[in-house]
Amino acid sequence: MTQQVSFGQLERRNDVCILPISGRLASGLNDDQLRQRAQEIKNLDCRSLVADIRALDSIGSSGISFFVELHTSITKRRDGRFVLAGPSERVREVLEMTRLTTILTLADDLESALAYCARGAASAKATGSR
Repeated sequence: MTQQVSFGQLERRNDVCILPISGRLASGLNDDQLRQRAQEIKNLDCRSLVADIRALDSIGSSGISFFVELHTSITKRRDGRFVLAGPSERVREVLEMTRLTTILTLADDLESALAYCARGAASAKATGSR
């Protein structure tokens, strides 16, 4: 059986935070722990967040809620970008079935996700917003 969710060490590259997530971000997890982890991430001073989910095997309702909460916090409250980098075919299928691909940004790999965030930072500086 695949392990439950595991969060790797958060990495910062300028004002972009990269959060590695592996295992299963599925229903049955302790929702309080996920909310606490989401709050910790939101308390960081990161304009944008890349969730590196290349090693995420599956996602359920708890994971979907977690991603939506982070997306809302980063994009609406901070005017930043939230990107899911490297979703597996299985995770991508769930996100497509739930139509979250119309809301969440997916990138094929980490480099593409970081480039997307950099474009957002450049346009924010050009317009004078922060």
